[in-house]
Amino acid sequence: MESIEILGILEQLERDKKINKEILIEAVEAAVTSAARKLWTVDKNEDIRVVLDRKTGKLTAYAGKQEIRSNEFGRIAAQTAKQVVIQKIREAEKDVIYHEFYARVGQIISGSVYRFEKGNIIIDLMNAEAVIYKREQSPKEEYRQGDRVRALVVDVRRDNKGPRIVLSRAHVNFIKRLFELEVPEIFEGIVEIKSIARDCGERTKIAVYSKDEKVDCVGACVGMRGSRVKNIVTELQGEKIDIVPYSSDIKEYIQASLSPAEISQIQLYYDEKKANIIVADDQLSLAIGKHGQNVRLASELVSWELNLYSFDQWNSLQKELEDEAELEEDDEDEVDETDEDSDTDDAAAAEADEYSEDDEGDDGDQQKEEEGLEDEEEADSEEAEEIRDDEDIEAVEQEEDKNKE
Repeated sequence: MESIEILGILEQLERDKKINKEILIEAVEAAVTSAARKLWTVDKNEDIRVVLDRKTGKLTAYAGKQEIRSNEFGRIAAQTAKQVVIQKIREAEKDVIYHEFYARVGQIISGSVYRFEKGNIIIDLMNAEAVIYKREQSPKEEYRQGDRVRALVVDVRRDNKGPRIVLSRAHVNFIKRLFELEVPEIFEGIVEIKSIARDCGERTKIAVYSKDEKVDCVGACVGMRGSRVKNIVTELQGEKIDIVPYSSDIKEYIQASLSPAEISQIQLYYDEKKANIIVADDQLSLAIGKHGQNVRLASELVSWELNLYSFDQWNSLQKELEDEAELEEDDEDEVDETDEDSDTDDAAAAEADEYSEDDEGDDGDQQKEEEGLEDEEEADSEEAEEIRDDEDIEAVEQEEDKNKE
């Protein structure tokens, strides 16, 4: 088989589908190989090989070392070759689309609304379809079929039906890319975006820093009469944007992040990354914001825990802490007094025990002395009785002597 037309067709496909010509040639060779296997019965161990000449377009098939003539190909073999070529081209086309959009992850692309599926928006990108899931949409934005949409590419996944391209308009990096497109100083790296905190559809706080002292970072982002930031607000359909200057001094950074509220005092706890902020009574609601939005976004922007108090609230809190401290001191004093009393009681008890031991010793000695006196008295009485007995005996003997006479 020899035809210069094959090369022309492959070159046309390369331009239209953006598929590498070498991939298409390999697809044709694989298709003809599959057709040849159906047409000829060959040994299982025998290899069928097809080669397409890159210059002449000549197709040559080999079964082992034997060449297979092209006029022996029939309708079935040609149909099989066609199906294989189409399948290979589709696979190559999906692969090209995947790599094209995978390289654009983190960038903004535009497309038109194609249809809606269960709250998700399907976007037509001309050569592919993308999806904006409901969680990646702004709650205040509404679209109709055919509307142009710009969104951030957040993920590209392989799927059986083709690449699954996921877009987002709620991601914080969407804001960052919009500023890069609108503010040349950010795109060139003169002004740097340090941090972004966003409540999608409501408000965004963005902290910027200028590497050049001559360039006002906030003014560059706002633009002449607010033209730059207005374009971004229009793109976000009315979402408010606060642009604050970044500072390495955390006190200044916190003050800027809570704007437009004015701060009176700040207490910083660096180890805990915590700050107690005291504001005037008329500034408290402004500092907190609607449903706590302002202080919540400011806390997220500076990555510190921010606690807001009015002067009255702060004074009440300090008084409560002082009362608690006094109660704790009183409890400690009571514990100390109890310990001293117990020590005194123990000493008295010990002294009493000593006195009781001494008394017991004295009583024992006295008892012994009394027992000794009793023994002496008994001995004396016994001697007296013996003397009486002797006197009685002598008297009896004298009386007997008298009777004998």
